[in-house]
Amino acid sequence: MSGMSNPPSEAAALIDARIAELGDWRGETLARMRGLIHEAVPEVVETWKWRGVPVWEAGGILCTGETYKAVVKLTFAKGASLPDPAGLFNSSLEGNTRRAIDIPEGVVLDADAFKALVRAAAALNMSKPPKRGKA
Repeated sequence: MSGMSNPPSEAAALIDARIAELGDWRGETLARMRGLIHEAVPEVVETWKWRGVPVWEAGGILCTGETYKAVVKLTFAKGASLPDPAGLFNSSLEGNTRRAIDIPEGVVLDADAFKALVRAAAALNMSKPPKRGKA
């Protein structure tokens, strides 16, 4: 895939392993959503946090990709501040900051709507100065 010319990072390798380890619709869904995130924001950085959660970052956390028995959950760190005209957010709707998308087996999200959400998350992160300056 173009846009991934760098050697895979340790986090990318861990995410690859998680997808392979799941070996079912959850792995396929996580792999598909990961691909869409890379298409939407080619400079995205993959990290691995909180004892095994894939995280995609660009100027801060865009979203996490957790897998549960019944859903793949994509939680957007600043989801409450993002436009969601397609109504993709269907979980964690009560909070002031985060919003999540729960994807059950057999559901395929609208790729263009999802990529627009990822791009909006990246734009929001980039529009705010970092809290701490880096030397």
